[in-house]
Amino acid sequence: MINWECLPFSELTIDEFHDLLALRIKVFVVEQNCPYQEVDGKDKCSFHLIGRDSSGKIVGTLRILPKGISYDEVSIGRVVLDETVRGNGCGHQMMKEALSFCKIKFGPSPIVLSAQKHLEKYYNHHQFVSTGKEYLEDGIPHVEMRFIPK
Repeated sequence: MINWECLPFSELTIDEFHDLLALRIKVFVVEQNCPYQEVDGKDKCSFHLIGRDSSGKIVGTLRILPKGISYDEVSIGRVVLDETVRGNGCGHQMMKEALSFCKIKFGPSPIVLSAQKHLEKYYNHHQFVSTGKEYLEDGIPHVEMRFIPK
């Protein structure tokens, strides 16, 4: 069981921010063998969804960016799960939590994200659809996707 909470950057503890960055670097930089500038300044403007396992370890995180930070719309990025919790539904639980938070915080507004192409079906499951814009980001195929609330 994963416990989820969403906090603005200003409410994260130093340890929480360290641990979520460590997870993102572990997966995006080391596991995917993709050196890039992980700390981009956008975390300070974001809300951070954090998932903890029963021991309190951060095993999942993503960031939610208000309009105007990355896109004209609200956006979701840096979606990551520790390898120990992948494949058991935690990713779907995380996205449901994120969409619920967005609806409460921003109302029924469109949400944009940049998905790794191989995860397009995962995001389709959560009603994100491709905008048709595909590109390489840090050498990895990506697709821009949009969620339109009903």
